Amino acid sequence: MRKIIFLDVDGTLTNYENVIPESAKTAIKKARKKGHLVYLCTGRSRAEIYDDIWAIGVDGLIGGNGSYVEHHEEVIMHQLITLDQCIHIVDWLHERGLEFYLESNNGLFASEHFETAAEKGIQEYVNRKGRDGSKATIRSVFPDMIFGGELYRDDLNKVSFLLNSYQDHLDSIEEFPDLVAHTWGGAGETAIFGDLGVKDISKAHAIDVLLKHLKADKKDTLAFGDAKIDIPMLEYCEIGVAVASGGEEIKAMADYITDAVDDDGLYNAFVHFGLIEE
Repeated sequence: MRKIIFLDVDGTLTNYENVIPESAKTAIKKARKKGHLVYLCTGRSRAEIYDDIWAIGVDGLIGGNGSYVEHHEEVIMHQLITLDQCIHIVDWLHERGLEFYLESNNGLFASEHFETAAEKGIQEYVNRKGRDGSKATIRSVFPDMIFGGELYRDDLNKVSFLLNSYQDHLDSIEEFPDLVAHTWGGAGETAIFGDLGVKDISKAHAIDVLLKHLKADKKDTLAFGDAKIDIPMLEYCEIGVAVASGGEEIKAMADYITDAVDDDGLYNAFVHFGLIEE
């Protein structure tokens, strides 16, 4: 029976050096050959899905943590931050001296000093994911990031910004009641980044939109993730799989915990659930 598989990218499909294990590529190719559908379901915008990922072969993309849904290059849904909201965000971040990047399907657009200000934060983020972050740079983690681009935009999925303190996140909740505010890179007050996105969206909601388009049943779905933001999609799908290197919250609620990315976690889980043969 055909299954529909949803894969988070960072920490699930790729490690935190943006490397995709050969075993993961093999698992996806084998699963699709058997007739299963495979979708990326990620916080990344389309501009961050680089050629090495598309080259594997997938059936579509849920991006921007659920703001964008694509099936075989057909856009099913796309909810954007408005230009007025973008201007408000950019001006507020500038006023507070917070560096940021704007996430669009047309590219990632960095604020004036993001590259230097965020390097230590990115290195710590990689360290926390169990990798050596000492040599990580903004350009190695975000190879196609655009510097010096237009910051007042009408094509945004979300905005990420470097926290000076956790209070910046709390204040963003108050400042932007028309948007949803999250943090990433650490739990609670250890978070490194805040982000702002379209309200009332999630990976789970986007999956629901896609399944209705496909006229498919969620009983045939599996979701794979490693972070708190992935919990709604693991709860929504029939089977939720957490990666061993993921956070404790998602591992506690998952139906199954597979091995870490570099330990063939994706491949091993595909075999375990009968999606492919070993």
